[in-house]
Amino acid sequence: MVTPTSRPGPRPLNLAATLLTAAVALYIGLVALGNITDFGTNQQFVQHVLAMDTTFKDDDLMWRAISNKGLQNAAYLAIIVWETVAALVLTAGTWFWVRRDHGLARRLSTYGLLMLVLLFGAGFMAIGGEWFAMWQSKTWNGLDAATRVLVLTGIALVVVQLSERSAEESGETGETEEVK
Repeated sequence: MVTPTSRPGPRPLNLAATLLTAAVALYIGLVALGNITDFGTNQQFVQHVLAMDTTFKDDDLMWRAISNKGLQNAAYLAIIVWETVAALVLTAGTWFWVRRDHGLARRLSTYGLLMLVLLFGAGFMAIGGEWFAMWQSKTWNGLDAATRVLVLTGIALVVVQLSERSAEESGETGETEEVK
């Protein structure tokens, strides 16, 4: 019999979900911290992408450009807030993985990871890359970095979801199991 003080070690998928959630939380937390403490560097990135000033300047696309500094800064602040909240949610998810509250850990991890899918997939790749033609810029093109984050986030999201399926198939309820 397993008692609350003699729980077996974590299942491999839960361990993988824990470590991947922690890795993504650390990464995005460092990104947010960098954006806060070195505000100007990526502020320039966002300003150039939105202004489309390093693209091919095709007249058919340039109407999309946003050159208003206030709107550019609001977009950058929204990105920083989004990253910070995602980092906090993923950190909480990691905490609950470690505490073996797998249901809450899965939910928080899923929410945090989906926040990053939206930011890097919809925000940077779709809106920045396509709408603002970031792919045309040799200087201010963040598509490779966004792709790397999206791949890591996607892998983590798949593992988190697989850990839930594994728990359901094994009859794990999140409670301490009895071993015979």
